[in-house]
Amino acid sequence: MELQQLGFSVRTAASDKKVSFEGSQDGLDHVHLTPRKGLLELYTIEELKKATEDFNPGNQIEGKVYHGRLNGKNMAIKLIKTEHVSNVEVRLFNDATHQHPNIIRLLGTCVTEGSSSFLVFEYAKNGSLKDWLHGGLAMKNQFIASCYCFLTWKQRLRISRDVAVALQYMHQVMNPSYIHRNIKSKNIFLDEDFNAKVGDFGIRNSSVEDETKYPDVSTNPATWNLGYLAPEYLHQGVVSPAVDIFAYGVVLLEILSGKTPITRPDNKGGTNVWLSEKIKAILVSENRDELRQWMDCALGENYWFDTALTMANLARACTEEDPCLRPNAGEIVEKLSRLMDESPEDEHMLICESSCKPLVNSSTNNSSE
Repeated sequence: MELQQLGFSVRTAASDKKVSFEGSQDGLDHVHLTPRKGLLELYTIEELKKATEDFNPGNQIEGKVYHGRLNGKNMAIKLIKTEHVSNVEVRLFNDATHQHPNIIRLLGTCVTEGSSSFLVFEYAKNGSLKDWLHGGLAMKNQFIASCYCFLTWKQRLRISRDVAVALQYMHQVMNPSYIHRNIKSKNIFLDEDFNAKVGDFGIRNSSVEDETKYPDVSTNPATWNLGYLAPEYLHQGVVSPAVDIFAYGVVLLEILSGKTPITRPDNKGGTNVWLSEKIKAILVSENRDELRQWMDCALGENYWFDTALTMANLARACTEEDPCLRPNAGEIVEKLSRLMDESPEDEHMLICESSCKPLVNSSTNNSSE
């Protein structure tokens, strides 16, 4: 098996000791094995078949992702093309002592000689954020640990902060910085305590051109991807941390409203509604009732209106057309951390407005204020 420019680990036949696998494009001629701690496991196809009951459809979580259990450990096993294994950003996972709590952990790989291989991730017991916001729980109830059916306001606020913390790590701590390019609710996972973890690193299969092949939006979630794409990336292919910030802003709007990134209009012949554009119209209108109606009905009146308003303005800033006007991840973390500190402890507090400030915050472009 050929592992191109990767730093994976394998288990030797003689022991379970993990070793670094340094490969080259020329094959295995220059491979050397160096013992290191906390690296990735190389699973055999037989082990993964055992873990998933031979990839039983009953263990299929979604698409090409299966739930597995091996040696008492739950795992999520994703089928990918072998050629895409080299796209995995190994430096996000290869040091267990520095594993970020808001980044889904890659446990190991299974690289085959054929066209298909597997990535093995830690299992998120409460599924993806998309499942909770857009009606996926009923179809995946056997994979979800929680007995609840919607996210509380406190959980939504913490999830928003967790994702921002992950982006801050990727953009401002990692050197060189890492741009995810595929932030969306489907790729944000929730553990048993509803801590959020960002996943799907470096294995997206589509390009900008692929995203623009579908000008019309159906109810198929795959077509929601357009709603996450920053204008400069969609039209010029420009990639920067601001691309992730735009997508994060859309996720923040999903968390607030429970709505998908793009929706069809109620009346026939109307244009599609983009969540990032809808919030701008609501905030400019100065209509507080319109904002209340836009909020996720699952919350009822159990949220803090001023906090929701601040988050809506923050999301609007994140989705500014000019990337220079978007806040960076550190500023978002600071803003959300302050909101969490200021939010009331009572989970069931009714909608409350502590001020008569306008909907549009003139200083949202500077989220640290």
